[in-house]
Amino acid sequence: MKVLVGCSEQAPYSKTGGLADVTSALGHYLGAAGVRTGVVTPLYRNLGPEQGLVLSEDRILSVPLGGEQAGCRVVECAPSENLTVYYIEHHDFFRRTGLYGEGSIDYPDNARRFLFLSRVVVELARTLEWRPDILHLHDWQVAMVPAMIRAANRAGRHPHPPRTLLTIHNLAYQGVFPPDAWHLTGLPPDYFSPEGAEYYGKVNFLKAGLVHADHLNTVSPSYAREILTGEFGCGLEGLLARRRESLSGILNGVDYREWNTTDNPYLAHPYSREDLKGKAREKRRLQADLSLPVDDRIPLFGNISRMVEQKGVALLHRALEQALGHPMQFVQLGSGDRELEALMKGLERRFGDRMRVRIGYSPEWAHRIEAASDFYLMPSRFEPCGLNQLYSLRYGTIPVVHDAGGLRDSVIDESEAAGKATGIKFSPFNSAALLEAIHRALDLYRNAGKLDSRRRRAMAQDFSWERTAQEYRELYRRMLEA
Repeated sequence: MKVLVGCSEQAPYSKTGGLADVTSALGHYLGAAGVRTGVVTPLYRNLGPEQGLVLSEDRILSVPLGGEQAGCRVVECAPSENLTVYYIEHHDFFRRTGLYGEGSIDYPDNARRFLFLSRVVVELARTLEWRPDILHLHDWQVAMVPAMIRAANRAGRHPHPPRTLLTIHNLAYQGVFPPDAWHLTGLPPDYFSPEGAEYYGKVNFLKAGLVHADHLNTVSPSYAREILTGEFGCGLEGLLARRRESLSGILNGVDYREWNTTDNPYLAHPYSREDLKGKAREKRRLQADLSLPVDDRIPLFGNISRMVEQKGVALLHRALEQALGHPMQFVQLGSGDRELEALMKGLERRFGDRMRVRIGYSPEWAHRIEAASDFYLMPSRFEPCGLNQLYSLRYGTIPVVHDAGGLRDSVIDESEAAGKATGIKFSPFNSAALLEAIHRALDLYRNAGKLDSRRRRAMAQDFSWERTAQEYRELYRRMLEA
């Protein structure tokens, strides 16, 4: 079996969120399972030998873009067994400060940039010596590829095309552009219609993929069901309902090579399910470094998140206004919407002896907060998969989550299975329900024996990428047999 993955980012070299973690781990673990795997992704300006990449020039490609030819250099890297990464070098498109924009403002030529990337994916699928059986595309940036493949096949330019799989990481991000972007696609006019890529007069990249891909999947089973509803379908629920039989969900995995508590360069005090003493030491270290009272009797709550509406930041603010009146501490790491950042910083000023907010992102601080916290607050309004609740489980940090999407699929509440709980869920999505969940966490903290049991049970959960890669292999097999 041979799979070519198309994506706009790949950890650790280019990352704005969980998409990069998924594409990086999926490629590695598919290769380790014996699947010949390639990953096509841009060569952004921060990539090179200084990041540990061993690159070798391979080929020059030229692809059609808006009636002209656009050239690029394809640079190969072979980081692990059965895996080749094809970095696409185009200085004008990818040698920029940001991946998609700067200062929360998208680059105005994003349609051109990612249609170019999509064209390169199609050309590599056609010309690589190890012709892929499956093209696995991720999110709107490469969602035009299935339409391009289908159009090329219809015109006789790609007579034996690979099967196409489009993974939806977050339906809210669709890649919608003005209608004059259509000429860049090179696709037949009939593809720009209400039954195709047209969306209220505009070009919708993700919609084109939803129409033309052979199979669709999301990053959790629950999210695959939720996007069929008006609440979570983001205007595409009708189309998705029509494609229900070609839609499935596979929960993302965790790369335990990176997210572990025993061999972690960011942790000064390793710990394990059998010996949790290092976790208590990490908590004291974080409290001291953040100038919070160093006190084992006070429960520490953590949150690492993009500060956007989807993540429930305003809801978290309202609940914490009341919860911080109790003996507890809260530490947050993240950035995003300036108003939400200011909201949380304002709360920090009011509760300076109990709360710290760090604006930005740092891998070191992410690992330290996960390790040091007793509870992890994740009140997302919707969550296609979520990764931090999975990290929290492995770190013995009890996740407190909204009962939605991948959070529903990965966390067990005491009300669902007595004696088997790994976290705390709340519903509906309001501050009263979240506050009640925080109170449940405070009660649990006061019961040391019960807390210890739940921590160890959480750490025993297996959300490894070996499991997830096997599920994708099975999906690929079904697609090839269809």
